Amino acid sequence: MHMTALFSAQLEREAPICRRVLERVPEGRPEWQPHEKSMPLGYLATLVATMPSWIAMAIEQDELDLNPPGGGGYKAPVWTSTSDLLRQLDDSVAQARGALADTTDDHLLTSWRLLVSAHVVAQNPRHIVIADTFTHLAHHRGQLTVYLRLNGMPVPSVYGPSADDRSF
Repeated sequence: MHMTALFSAQLEREAPICRRVLERVPEGRPEWQPHEKSMPLGYLATLVATMPSWIAMAIEQDELDLNPPGGGGYKAPVWTSTSDLLRQLDDSVAQARGALADTTDDHLLTSWRLLVSAHVVAQNPRHIVIADTFTHLAHHRGQLTVYLRLNGMPVPSVYGPSADDRSF
């Protein structure tokens, strides 16, 4: 099996799980945090919604600088409704689908770099970056389910039933 097919199949499995979790994010609480050191609910939800687009970035760009010289770094999109979040997810998944469809396994073997202030902090083949993106997504999506629980929202099934959702 080609890596592109493997990653495409994984994307198609993970996207509906993200949707189920994002559908439960409470509106009107973007600044809520379970602890002062925790990221705000709104930012975490945006991260889960937009993280699939990182796959496209790893394919279409050679690097990302999180704090580029001269400024202009990443600004998270703003959302005010669940439909905004779901639209961000749909756009993000579409970007990933398109990039995976338009690339080759040979390209996924080439190097990609993460920089901070023009200094390389990570350099890996693109296929490793994509695999790590899926792991990173699962981590933050799991974190978001804890936020849901702490806000009294029902937690959907993810990889199996939850206490609130036995449909699997």
